Amino acid sequence: MKIAIITGASSGLGREFARQLAAEYPEVEQIWLIARRRERLEEVAASLSRPAVCLALDLCDPMSFTVLQQKLLSEEPEVRLLINNAGCGYLGYLGETDTTVQTRMIDLNLRALTAITSLTIPYIPRGGRIINVSSIASFCPNPRMTVYSATKAFVSHFTVGLNEELRRKGVSATAVCPGPMATEFCDVGNITGNSKMFELLPYCDQVRVAHGTLLAAKRRRTIYTPTMLYKTLRLLAKLTPVKLAVKFTGT
Repeated sequence: MKIAIITGASSGLGREFARQLAAEYPEVEQIWLIARRRERLEEVAASLSRPAVCLALDLCDPMSFTVLQQKLLSEEPEVRLLINNAGCGYLGYLGETDTTVQTRMIDLNLRALTAITSLTIPYIPRGGRIINVSSIASFCPNPRMTVYSATKAFVSHFTVGLNEELRRKGVSATAVCPGPMATEFCDVGNITGNSKMFELLPYCDQVRVAHGTLLAAKRRRTIYTPTMLYKTLRLLAKLTPVKLAVKFTGT
């Protein structure tokens, strides 16, 4: 069975990846959807043209990795595409916001992504692809979202290193670094109405981001940044000393 696995699949960009996947990867016969909310997963599954399996897992709970591992062992699928989309971001100064909120970003954005990738790699054949959702926040530290931007810097660097590691297996990894999108991310993260930077930044269209990312993965691009503005910001971040750049990136 040729499958795709998508985490954070119940809404936003994850749902859009699921919706567009069949058109770009017609060889995929089944999609495994992972997120906490079963009802939302079932709604997404019902809208797809491919059969889907709903795995209602909280990826901040280490037991979720055991559940996925056991399912992989029992099914022995051929994972043609892994999309690590699950993630969260919260606005607030470190030391002034709930510590569990800060550590949740580390658990979901780093630990879960690393664990799921490690568990899945043995089932990815030559020609398979991995997509990791990073962010423009990975380009430079972002005060008031310090932990979030650090986790996304990890995701981008992790993807570049992983892509090189997997080259001998014929598997590629792609990190997508979008700007803000009109999803529930901003509401859940206490960002809506509380960040002048988010009010100023142009929002990315999640439909276009998903489409561009799926194409970038097919072309084996290592880093994909949507829109010319954010490509330019990525270049400027490389050229500007980080101690100077961080003065302008506060959220």
